[in-house]
Parts: sequence; structure tokens; C-alpha cells
Amino acid sequence: MKAWQVHDWCTPDQMQWADLPVPEPGPGQVRVRVAAAALNFLDTLMIGGRYQDRPPLPFTPGCELSGTVDAVGAGASLAVGTRVCGLVPYGAFAQFACVDGADLSPVPDGVDLVSAAALPVVYGTAHHALVERGRLRNDETLLVLAAAGGVGLATVQLGRALGLRVLAAAGGTNKCTLCIEHGATQAFDYGDPSWVDQVKAITDGRGVDAVLDPVGGDYTAQALRLLAFGGRLLIVGFAAGAIPEIPANRLLLKDLSALGVVWGAWRRRNRPAAATQMAALFELWQQGAISPLVSERRPLSEAPQAIVDLGARRTTGKVLLLPGVDS
Repeated sequence: MKAWQVHDWCTPDQMQWADLPVPEPGPGQVRVRVAAAALNFLDTLMIGGRYQDRPPLPFTPGCELSGTVDAVGAGASLAVGTRVCGLVPYGAFAQFACVDGADLSPVPDGVDLVSAAALPVVYGTAHHALVERGRLRNDETLLVLAAAGGVGLATVQLGRALGLRVLAAAGGTNKCTLCIEHGATQAFDYGDPSWVDQVKAITDGRGVDAVLDPVGGDYTAQALRLLAFGGRLLIVGFAAGAIPEIPANRLLLKDLSALGVVWGAWRRRNRPAAATQMAALFELWQQGAISPLVSERRPLSEAPQAIVDLGARRTTGKVLLLPGVDS
């Protein structure tokens, strides 16, 4: 089979396009014939050895996939032929992947299997942020930073489906328009120095009940200024590169909460709740309340350039890599 391999911590262009034996599933594992692998920002970190989890070298990167079970190890509960998707530790950038069956969710009939690769990470993260961590209530106001990205658009859609007033912030007019098309009440270009004042004005000076922050850097300080009394800062990541320091006095003065959102680790510790969550997300998809935006479908062989484009913020929504195109 064809697969990408990382033999030492490297940049995307230094990965190796390899011919490897088709793997055999171990106990509790299934082998998935990969229909699509979805890109995530953590891929750029993991390849370079900058992610908190470091796989043993050499390894095949890629942490999100969809496909069909075609072999089953001892003790695995999924049957051959089951359509699945899920977040996996690594191994998705290949034509076949052996993964723990517990990391996978069945894909309902009628849902496009390739597009299903775009669901788990961004919508799982969005749901965990808004429901489990933020505990947002109907009619509260949510501001989504980097709202044209994968997690951002998923949160915009899900927030709308949950009855929230969703405001979006993104870089550029085109991205702001995309956010409006996906359910944001209003979008703000944070290339405009006055965007923070614009958000304050649209909320009559009150601010917002929650901010989803996958960016970090200086944007976190701006987000704190925009939170209303009792507001929640939902910290998803640091795409800007800089990990901000949050002044405790700002939290104290307005009774604010700063909350980490780590869906992958939560899911592993709460399997029944995570299964219920995924079933609810598929139901919302089938109802048309959410719909993953797949902006690009590229051959698996183009993974290095696709990862570079993602890291440079030249993408919107989700980018999928298709192993079948290379076979």
C-alpha cells in the first residue's frame, strides 16, 4: 500500500512517500480501507515533533479518517463492511490503517462516506466546547474566532443549530462572507483595527457570553475584553503560534472563566458520552442543521503541499486527502 512516513521530525515536504505492507489488525483493532483522511492543524505540529503526543518513529501521520472496515482483530466489536469515521492517534495518511475499534463511530446510511471524514474532530470539538465546557444556553451570544476555519465553521453551524446568536471573526471579506453563509448573524474582519469596537457596538456595549478561541496570541487578549460579565473563554488552540498569558485580574473583575477544550482526551475518558455526542451530530447532519464544508478533495500524494497550505491559513473548512485517487 501507499502511505506517507515520517522517519525523523521534519517539515511536510520532508515526509517520505512509501510502499508499505498492508498492516494486520491487533487485538481490539480493525483495519480500515481509507476513503478519506482529513487534515487538521495538529498534523503540522505532530510531523515536526511539536505536538504533546509523539508517535514512535517512523510513523504514518494523519489523525482523522473515514472508510470501511475490511479486517477485524480479536475482541474488536465492529464487523467487516461497517462504514466508519473517527479520530485516531496517527496512521490516516495511507490506503489502509489499523486502529482501535473504540476510536471509530459508525457512519449512518445516507451519509457520504468521504465527507464523513470531515465530521469528528471539528464538530466533536465544537460540541464539546459549547455544550460540555461552555454550557451555553439558548439565546446567548457566541463569538467565534478564526470562524472560516474547520473548527470555526463547525462552531458557527452548531451554535446556530443550538439557538445561539453567533458572531464570527475572520481574516478578510471573503472569509467573513463564508461565515454569514454558514449561519453567523454578523461577521467581522479582524484585519480591520476597529473590529473589537464593532463587536462591542453590535452587543450594545455588553459584550458576548462566550468566545471560541482557536487562535491564541494577541487575539486572546482581545477576546477577554469582549466578554460580558460571567462570560466564558473557550480555548481550543494556538494557531497564531503564541501561547498567551491570561491576566487573572481580568477573570476576577468580570467573573470570567477560561476553559480548555480538549475533545480528543475527553472522548477517550468518556466513551459512552462521546458515542452519544457523535450520534447527535450525525442526526443534526441528516436533518440539515449542520453540513461539513469540504473545501478541497486532493489526492493523498499531495499531502505535503496540502499541509503547508493549511498551516499558512490558505484553506477554509476541511481539506480531505483521497487515497483512492492514487491507487
